[in-house]
Amino acid sequence: MLYREAGQFKTSYIADSQIFPIRQDRIIFTLFMVFAFVGVPLLGSEYWFSAILVPFLVFALAALGLNVLTGYAGQLSLGSAAFMAVGAYAAYNFQLRVEGIPIVATLLLSGACAAMVGVLFGLPSLRIKGFYLAVATLAAQFFVVWALTKFPWFSNNSSSGVISTPKIDFFGIAIDTPVRKYLFVLAVVSLLALVAKNLVRSSTGRAWMAVRDMDVAAEVIGIPLMRTKLTAFAVSSFYCGVAGALYAFCYLGSVEPDGFSLDLSFRILFMIIIGGVGSILGSFLGSAFILLLPIFLDNALPPLASLLHLPFTNATVSHIQMMVFGALIIFFLIAEPHGLARLWQIAKEKLRLWPFPH
Repeated sequence: MLYREAGQFKTSYIADSQIFPIRQDRIIFTLFMVFAFVGVPLLGSEYWFSAILVPFLVFALAALGLNVLTGYAGQLSLGSAAFMAVGAYAAYNFQLRVEGIPIVATLLLSGACAAMVGVLFGLPSLRIKGFYLAVATLAAQFFVVWALTKFPWFSNNSSSGVISTPKIDFFGIAIDTPVRKYLFVLAVVSLLALVAKNLVRSSTGRAWMAVRDMDVAAEVIGIPLMRTKLTAFAVSSFYCGVAGALYAFCYLGSVEPDGFSLDLSFRILFMIIIGGVGSILGSFLGSAFILLLPIFLDNALPPLASLLHLPFTNATVSHIQMMVFGALIIFFLIAEPHGLARLWQIAKEKLRLWPFPH
């Protein structure tokens, strides 16, 4: 009874097109954001900020970028980590070579650099799709890592390509503690998630989904395929580039080209598969699941092995993690292709009927 929209009337177009049309959703979301910005900094520890919350937000942003491309535009990509690398190294060079540049401008410019690279490697999507497009974007993964290693200018003449990010500040406020890094990353991710939510509800988002469902029919009704696909690649790469900059500056502090490997691209792909393809919420749910599951298994498997007198080593735990990941991906592809976001939607629909069966 507490989650029903009965009696909530829409009397204007603006009211009818809200992101959260149900009043209860708006209240819950507002309370959640207040808790994230105020409650979490008061209650969380440095370990939670540095090892869990900041990487969760960074990977959620990268998954959001891939979801725009794969979930909404239907263009499969395996180069997300490469675009993150472009964003990280671009942000490093802007901070290093442009004196006094604000961190916000650095993030925007690094995202723009990643967007240009994404459009370049998205050009094959005009002729190929599916598995062949995935292979084409896979070329970006190897080419970017090779370029960052081959040309030392990108890493300020570092022989190994490793960069150590400088200290940053936000309008004079130094972002040098785990809490401040968390708040800064949370603000950036929240703003970009809001932009993405509105973007997929706009005419651009509808064009993406039309191309995803049937590109020939979309072209027949007047949707320009080239502009639509390249726009999806640009927006997706922009988000991945900003995520890469945050990954370097607010999470690790020191990165190398090999850190943006194909394994990272697959992890981001797993996030949207498990979280929900074509869902903004699914990007966050998938990121949380992929990040927290290894931590849970690391803490749960050794006591379980001791209880059952099984010889579990660290390598065994790592193998079990991979087996669980694979089993979950198969499960979601078969049982619930729309992932955790769909399960959450089903739970809300059940809540609307509770406690009555009809």
